[in-house]
Parts: sequence; structure tokens; C-alpha cells
Amino acid sequence: MGLLDGLKSALGMKAEADATRDADPEDLFGMSTAYMTMEADLGFAPAEAAALCFADVDSTDFEDAVENVEAILEAGEVETGTKARFTTDDHGYEWVVLEDDDPEDLVTSIHFAADEFIERGYGSRLLAALFAFEKSDAGRHRNRGGEAAGGGQRAYWIYSFRRGKYYPFAPEGDHERHSQTEIKLQSVLDGELTVEPDKEYWYPLWPDRPGGHPWE
Repeated sequence: MGLLDGLKSALGMKAEADATRDADPEDLFGMSTAYMTMEADLGFAPAEAAALCFADVDSTDFEDAVENVEAILEAGEVETGTKARFTTDDHGYEWVVLEDDDPEDLVTSIHFAADEFIERGYGSRLLAALFAFEKSDAGRHRNRGGEAAGGGQRAYWIYSFRRGKYYPFAPEGDHERHSQTEIKLQSVLDGELTVEPDKEYWYPLWPDRPGGHPWE
């Protein structure tokens, strides 16, 4: 199974068919407290970045919906300072990338964007919301894949809209995963977040370059 087929399977139609509960954009607000637990209990600080991944539709109405999302986020930047940009990855998926040093502003902006797609009838195009975290580690000196620019470990909480659940992703090295970190994140945050119990759906979203984010 190729990368693109795997993503479609994990975050697309197969996930939707196997879903045990409907996705709810209100689930995103769980990150408003989870980020504090991540830092206080696990040493992972917010990485000042989050993103919304969605599949494009070749229609004028969908283009209008995307423009509305862009306008909402531009208006929000005036109030919160959250910077937003739109990008397309190598597999043709669209991303709304948000940057802000206030994690609650990131959560709110992700929710606004997702809710607008849903209100316009395009909730089925939403694939995932990603929240990035970094763990400082002065003992590391190489910028390997999965490590932040400063040498610390990077981890993500990914919300699958098709499953209506979160799962952890901790990239390590060249397309490897730090499974112990992912299990630790699951054990600590399960209950505070609705965590996906079936690890078949803990699909890795690899960055295109070492040390990058999945949307880069």
C-alpha cells in the first residue's frame, strides 16, 4: 500500500466506514486543556503550530467555502495574531497552516475553519487536524527527522474527522516512530481526549523533509 492509498484508508473512506462515532468539531476544544497536560506531565510544549488537512473539490461553491475560511482567519488574525496560510502537499491534499504562540488561539482558529467547512456542507472533505508539540533535549545535536530545529523531540496529536477521535504521532529518525512516546501520550491523555483505541488508525503523516512538519 502506497503513501497516498494509506492516507485515504486511514483518514478517508475506510475510516468513515469503520467509524464508531460521528466527528464533532467541538472535540477540538479538548486540546485547550490537553496542551497543559502535555507540558506539565510529559514535558512537551506547544510548538506554536497547528494545521487542518482537507481534500479539494473541483467546484466553484467549494472555492467560495475556502475563500470564506480564509476571510474568517484573516479577520481573526487582527484580534489574536494567529497567522494562517494555505498550501498543497505533494499528494494533492490541502492544508490550512496556523502559527501562534498562544495554543488556545490555535485551537479556536482550527475550530472556526473546520466549522465553516461543515456549515457549508463540506464536512466530508475534512481529513485531520494536527497540533504540534516539542520536547526540549539539550543532549541531542543532530536535526534528524522528527526533531525540532533546536534538537528536541517532536510529537503530534492528530484528530481524524472520519473517526471522530485523536491519536498520537511521534516521528523519530527517517520514517520511524517513537512507539514508547506514542503509548505514553495515549496513557496520559486518554480520557481528557477521545483517543482512538485501534492502532490501525494511528496513521503516520510523514514530513517531506527531515525535521519538517507533515504539511511542509
